[in-house]
Amino acid sequence: MHRIAHEEGVFPPGIIPMDSAHLLWFTGFLRAQCPLQPSPPGKGLGLLRLAIISLYLSLPLAASPLSAQTTDPLGPSDASPTAPAAQTKTELQAGTDLTRQGFLQNAIPHLLAAQRAGADPYATAVNLGICYLGLGRYQEAIAVLAALRSSGYDTVVIDNLLSQAYLGVGRPKTAMDEFLRAAALTPKDEKLYAFIADACTDHHDYDMGLRIVEIGLQQLSDSARLHYERALFLGRLDRLEEARPEFDRAAQLAPGSYIADLARVQLALYDDKFADAIDLLHQAINAGHRDYQTLSLLGTVLMQAGAAPGDAQFVEARQALEESARAHPDYSATQLGLGKLYLMEDRFAEAANHLEQARRLEPENPAVYTNLAQAYRRLGEPEKARQLQAQLAQLLAGKKPVQAAR
Repeated sequence: MHRIAHEEGVFPPGIIPMDSAHLLWFTGFLRAQCPLQPSPPGKGLGLLRLAIISLYLSLPLAASPLSAQTTDPLGPSDASPTAPAAQTKTELQAGTDLTRQGFLQNAIPHLLAAQRAGADPYATAVNLGICYLGLGRYQEAIAVLAALRSSGYDTVVIDNLLSQAYLGVGRPKTAMDEFLRAAALTPKDEKLYAFIADACTDHHDYDMGLRIVEIGLQQLSDSARLHYERALFLGRLDRLEEARPEFDRAAQLAPGSYIADLARVQLALYDDKFADAIDLLHQAINAGHRDYQTLSLLGTVLMQAGAAPGDAQFVEARQALEESARAHPDYSATQLGLGKLYLMEDRFAEAANHLEQARRLEPENPAVYTNLAQAYRRLGEPEKARQLQAQLAQLLAGKKPVQAAR
């Protein structure tokens, strides 16, 4: 793991370690495990989602919704510039502990108090940046991190967080510039490429995500993770024939790994071998990889394999998708899958609710509109169904839908 300039001795005992690999994983952990706040309306952006990379997927992680903690367990903060050094240190420690536990909203007052009292500027600003980013408060993240850089700190951690924040406010060119700064500092850091690529997925910028992983593969040509990511982006861009050999390559590079299992699932789906894909997903889950994405994929594949109401496989699909939605409600594939499943059960109001969430998260997916129109027709709301069909026609003509049914 690479140590970055300015990082030696920055954090007091117990504060988040500042080697780049640990912090990049830590931010990914928080963002993958905690439901996050929505992006500003009108941006066309989904919610942040970062899957934990394969090296860490087997760790026992406690999911803790950011909004669940309404009372600060450590009490209010009132540190001032004249606060004693012990109080300043306590505020910084409290803010960092809350950040580490996933209580990002509650961490912010402590970190701001520590900042006002003159606590370590790097520790407070980076932790504040993580909190703002995790809560979808991208402009505030940019402000605090840019100010930190202007004060003389310039690390891969700052570049990484700024890149993700600029994606959040719809500035992909600036995000790419920040990524390139980070990559110049640590060109062999697989996690850097993986996390920025995942942020591109969050914001449906698949072209940029593909560029990110291809830059990474120039440095790490034998990275199974990056080959797998490249295959996913190619698939999302409808370049399916190019994607298949990348899944093959990922499976060959990391035999027996979780990434290899996921790649083999995708290859089985290419060949319509649903039973093989389901077996592989069961193996992955039984091995401890019960994350929201694997559960979502299992539910979706079970339905593609022909599960119907009353079947044991249909019950399993529903349970997998519902567990995925509880763990991460802002994953569009899960919301779409649940919407389709509830349509099959004649649960039309619930289907419409989940499909509306899928549309908010992925407004350019035609499957959302066809299923949502069906739900509204069955609910006796033909005008909403008509609007959705018109929006689908716009989408298929290469235009973004301009009006949402309400």
